[in-house]
Amino acid sequence: MSIERVRAFFKARGMEDRVLEFPVSSATVELAARALGCEPCRIAKTLSFLVEGRAVLIVAAGDAKVDNHKYKAQFGTKARMLSPEEVTALIGHAVGGVCPFAVNEGVAVYLDESLRRFETVYPACGSSNSAIELTIPELEEYSASSGWIDVCKGWAE
Repeated sequence: MSIERVRAFFKARGMEDRVLEFPVSSATVELAARALGCEPCRIAKTLSFLVEGRAVLIVAAGDAKVDNHKYKAQFGTKARMLSPEEVTALIGHAVGGVCPFAVNEGVAVYLDESLRRFETVYPACGSSNSAIELTIPELEEYSASSGWIDVCKGWAE
């Protein structure tokens, strides 16, 4: 189970007690915000794409949407999200619990600029009813991010 992989990942870093599990679903931005009692924009949603045959995750603020023009400028190709079956096979987590932690080898993780406006954000932890509160520097470190990119719109307007 994915959440167990993520729990083991954070246990190795002495942080397993920070992983939150809810009695309700947190599979969407709106549901996660409701479960946590926070603004939807503070949910760090993890979006899954295929770029030149490689799985790529983009972690963005809950109120941000991928801007196709910016995405193509960044990756040199049109945005193609993975199907639910591809997500599970290529990333190692199922849709609704996709997160940038304990992912399959070879998956590139990028953080979108839309997150920088917050002190802390809430990414999922491998299941459709989990999350963890992380500072932006912690998110950078624990996601093994390949860097910051600017591929989203709708959050700064």
